[in-house]
Amino acid sequence: MIKKIIKRFKAYRKKIIDYYLPEFCYKSTFMSSMYYFIFSPAFRRENKAVLAGKVKHMKEAQVEKANYFLLVRNIHRIEKGLLMRPRRDVFAKDYIKETVDSYIGVMGNQSESLSQLSWFTDVLNSYFDTSGEDKVIAKEKIRYKEFVQGLDGQLSNFQCTKIKIPYHRNEELKPRISYEDFHKLSKYRRSVRWFLEQPVPRELIDKAILVASQAPSACNRQPFEYHIVDNPQLVKEAVKLPMGTTGYARSIQTFIVVVGNLDAYFDERDRHLIYIDASLANMSLMLALETLGLGSVSINWPDIEERERKMDRFLGLKSYQRPIMCIGVGYPDPEGMVAFSEKRDLNQIRKFL
Repeated sequence: MIKKIIKRFKAYRKKIIDYYLPEFCYKSTFMSSMYYFIFSPAFRRENKAVLAGKVKHMKEAQVEKANYFLLVRNIHRIEKGLLMRPRRDVFAKDYIKETVDSYIGVMGNQSESLSQLSWFTDVLNSYFDTSGEDKVIAKEKIRYKEFVQGLDGQLSNFQCTKIKIPYHRNEELKPRISYEDFHKLSKYRRSVRWFLEQPVPRELIDKAILVASQAPSACNRQPFEYHIVDNPQLVKEAVKLPMGTTGYARSIQTFIVVVGNLDAYFDERDRHLIYIDASLANMSLMLALETLGLGSVSINWPDIEERERKMDRFLGLKSYQRPIMCIGVGYPDPEGMVAFSEKRDLNQIRKFL
């Protein structure tokens, strides 16, 4: 009897919280915040992840003075300044010191020869060589040049023959891909749920990711990474983590978890960019897979605390990392069907202003 009463009370309480209180609270920003502070834990994991990322970002930028994401963002900002029409004689004055700080910190601790390192150097060289007279910029130029000279021959390990600064697009190098061909590819690509029992070569996954890496990203920060699971035993575990895969999970050959890094940002305003930037890249990834003879299925990752904890443990994620979505990959089984999935009409999704 007591158990029934408790059960009914919990059900009634849930109904009030889920259905009645939102009708009252959504009308005001303050009440909306109070609703999620007192009654609903729905945003707690996101709140913690955003704060953890912010703290890590600030520590690397202000204390360690070696923030890779800050350096990427500022180099991108400088590039935009270099290509402006007309170009200002003096710009980036407010953030050139922190840029040089992070350049010195990152280059001084870098053991790998990463392609972005030569980009950092080339852009800063172009900036300091063309910048107008200014005391702040002149001071940072001296500091930058002294550090680069102190690298001796190490800088040649990071440099390549092509100078990585703003350039004019060469129309002669434009790929001859027609709209009709691209439209056919986009329509041909559908979520594949039945795959052949055939391992997917890692080099093909890498090729698709190289295409994905060329997708646009806010200030070029690319705040995401691909966790690839291709060990058959681990794949069996991984496919159980998201919802909605029960019927076809056994068919997936390679399982990809797309993870967002919230330490890319110094401010809460950018917290949604992990989803935007990763999604831009993921579409390119899935189209690239099609050109390699592979199929894929995009798998939703809803924010469910129990499943978040399991994914954290499985991947060993940091507190500032969030799973964004999952992707199943394999060679399509020609005997397997795909959903028709008719898309919305143009007039439903397009509005000219």
